Amino acid sequence: MRPLTRKGAATRQRILEGAATHIREHGVADTTLDDILARTSTSKSQLFHYFPGGREELLLAVARLEADRVLEDQQPQLGDLTSWDAWEQWRDRVVERYRSQGSQCPLNSVMSQVRGNTPGAQAVVTELMNHWQAEIAAGVRHMQAAGQIDPGLDPDRAAAALLACIQGGVLIQLSTGRTTHLEAALDMGLAHLRAGRPPSS
Repeated sequence: MRPLTRKGAATRQRILEGAATHIREHGVADTTLDDILARTSTSKSQLFHYFPGGREELLLAVARLEADRVLEDQQPQLGDLTSWDAWEQWRDRVVERYRSQGSQCPLNSVMSQVRGNTPGAQAVVTELMNHWQAEIAAGVRHMQAAGQIDPGLDPDRAAAALLACIQGGVLIQLSTGRTTHLEAALDMGLAHLRAGRPPSS
């Protein structure tokens, strides 16, 4: 697709955000292209102009939007993991995000309707996890520089482990509707980081 004009970009964004909102409210299975057309006051020719691949391309774009929201909802705490208090505030932010979301995950529901083996679908998840892990690892490195975490700890592996704890807790929450396991996973992960403080001289 050729670069969009400002008006074209605004129209595409309106369709995208309208689709995402409708899916959040009604679920992806009960959302049709006609629903999105009606909600966004868009013609079918406009929708296919901005999303030539139709429903699947639009769902993939919604998935990218929801993936971005996962990280946005953790800010500014995720980008400022510079003290133990800041880590605890981030922990609370993550728990609150998923508690308010409940047992319905917009990103998960959209991805379940997109062919998971396509490069585009894989890229959405990979980019999200890479960015998320990098933010956590940056916090670990800051704490190491401040003498709060053992410098021998691998920041990337520590971040990967903590992210895996979060994803496991969220997966259980989607089945049970409770954040108990997510909270326990985060608490244990942070306790592991605290235990990695360098010994006092």
